[in-house]
Amino acid sequence: MSEIANLKPAAIWRNFDALTQVPRPSGHVEKVQQFLLDFAARVGVEAFKDAGGNIVMRKPATPGMEGRKTVLLQAHMDMVPQKSPDSPHNFETDPIETYVKDGWVHAKGTTLGSDDGIGVAAIMGLMEATDLKHGPLEALITRDEETGMYGANELPEGELHSDILLNLDSELWGKFVIGSAGGVDVTSTLEYKEVDNTEETAVKLTLKGLRGGHSGLEINAGRANANKEMVRLVRRAIAELGARLACWQGGNMRNAIPFKAEVVLALPKDKVDELKKMTEEQRRAIEDEFKTIEHDVVFTAEETEVPATLVPVEIQDNLIDAIYACHNGVVRMIPVYPDVVETSSNLAIINIGAGKAEIKILARSSREDMKEYVATQLESCFNMAGMKTVLSGSYGGWDPNPDSEILHLLEKIYKEQNGKEATVQVDHAGLECSVILGKYPNLDVVSLGPTLLSPHTTNERFEISTAEPFWNLLTKALEEIPERK
Repeated sequence: MSEIANLKPAAIWRNFDALTQVPRPSGHVEKVQQFLLDFAARVGVEAFKDAGGNIVMRKPATPGMEGRKTVLLQAHMDMVPQKSPDSPHNFETDPIETYVKDGWVHAKGTTLGSDDGIGVAAIMGLMEATDLKHGPLEALITRDEETGMYGANELPEGELHSDILLNLDSELWGKFVIGSAGGVDVTSTLEYKEVDNTEETAVKLTLKGLRGGHSGLEINAGRANANKEMVRLVRRAIAELGARLACWQGGNMRNAIPFKAEVVLALPKDKVDELKKMTEEQRRAIEDEFKTIEHDVVFTAEETEVPATLVPVEIQDNLIDAIYACHNGVVRMIPVYPDVVETSSNLAIINIGAGKAEIKILARSSREDMKEYVATQLESCFNMAGMKTVLSGSYGGWDPNPDSEILHLLEKIYKEQNGKEATVQVDHAGLECSVILGKYPNLDVVSLGPTLLSPHTTNERFEISTAEPFWNLLTKALEEIPERK
């Protein structure tokens, strides 16, 4: 048991500590599914795995509360598997190592998994509690939210019986989210026949140390995208030094701003020093352009094994031009909420090599027409490079309801407990609420949570002091849930 297991409230931290010991990267959730089923059996609540791979739990009302509205508590079981370059961590087998520093919980060299492990831990605490008052409870712990909301999309209709949905996947204490953006995955691919390499030298370009971050919550933070910064150097090296592209790997999660990219270029030996000079110039340019934002930029050019084959010149040039032209970042803000991003795109993943190019982008918008617009813009960009583009995993936005009954109850309790007003807002990050509402449109929905920063990065951290007031609000709200009419 680690030191976090002794933090307060015990109901959250003991369960989160247990959860950190269970490998649960997106796409590999079998162990955490069984962990949750075993937990439910141990504490005596009904539980099952549904057709979408989600875990559903049910707990009856405490005596005298049977007539209250049924509350659905919802979180996702998977976590984003990011680690530092020198970390030996295997997300499919190794537990997360946590530590406490300056009032925050961190992980050693990896993402912490508080997104959304804290939400899962809170649900576990409520399910095992014997000293709380509440009406009928359901819990929905979804599978593979981070890679495409697969569990929510495959949630069977008619399975849930709740009136209210409390999504526990928001990341700032004192903020109640009542709307979120929709999104769509844009994947462009191209197969090509490699050509023989006649150059005698090859250089591996490595850009790393960027902050990265959540492509919804932090897309407007002005952070550098490793793929977009890399293409500036690659295009210049091709144009000025006659370099040729062998391969490119940048980014690894569709909803994370890429913090690292690697490219191998073949070029004449007498051009290597010039490329190294260009690389250092580009590193300094990044530091200058992203002053106060990016602090640990590493951009290196090192001679490497000479590849046998290369990307054909015409395809290489088309790909580089498309990557350069591809929109990345904020498209526009919401006119009626000018501080909230409406539409954006994240050039998340580039894989080029071995006869195939694949580029993955996550486009988001709180408006369906603008989501279609930006997706079509991206499709058009890569079509001009001869690529085939497929749109997939589309989910709609969540329209805000400022007159929500559960919102007003949460606002009242928050003010009573904390002596100040809560913030109510719409988020640019995608939340599963929109997908669940598509199947259960009569749910009254609010998303909330304690404070965690820099999700989807190795700097993810959780503010300990926000866990207890979050728990107090949650338990009091369940006690005051209104009667079913």
